[in-house]
Amino acid sequence: MTATGALPGPDGRLRCPWGLSAPDYLGYHDEEWGRPVLGDDALFERLSLEAFQSGLSWLTILRRRPAFRTAFDDFKLTAVAAYGPAERARLLSDAGIIRNARKIDAVLANARLLAGWAPGELTTYLWSFAPAPDSRPAPRTTADVPAVTEESTALAKGLKKQGVRFVGPTTAYALMQACGLVDDHLVACAARGRGRADRPGREPGEGREG
Repeated sequence: MTATGALPGPDGRLRCPWGLSAPDYLGYHDEEWGRPVLGDDALFERLSLEAFQSGLSWLTILRRRPAFRTAFDDFKLTAVAAYGPAERARLLSDAGIIRNARKIDAVLANARLLAGWAPGELTTYLWSFAPAPDSRPAPRTTADVPAVTEESTALAKGLKKQGVRFVGPTTAYALMQACGLVDDHLVACAARGRGRADRPGREPGEGREG
């Protein structure tokens, strides 16, 4: 794939090329991707959607996100953790989401696990793997954006150790990018650096024990 730098959008502002590749991506790129996400339910949603995205394009998930939110009670941990066989059958028959039994079962199992953590513990745990904002140079082209990093490998390993299912190093890094743990907007992109002040002040490596 040819390395590409930031490109001008319809308003003339420079953006990451993927943010201009489909109309659905524009608002997501500008307002969501790379901005810090905090809160256990919000992070559980992202963790779950990244699992559903595995093997598919994010555009497929983004377009179905409203249906996912309806199907999973807005990804409220306590609600999803209480799902039983009837809810599982409902999800498997819901044409608005991805009807993959392994992924659905993983999300339900993850909800039951994470609902047992203390309030705020998932947020603290995930953000403990965020590298310092200036720990690596800002990417200049798409070729500079990694798919896996040392931190995402550690995060995936840590989550697996805790019992979280369906998250590998690549999925973990996509989560880190989407939730602002890293800022992979290209250096010339107008969205780079937005939300930096909202990052929680935690040191990398302060993970959950166990």
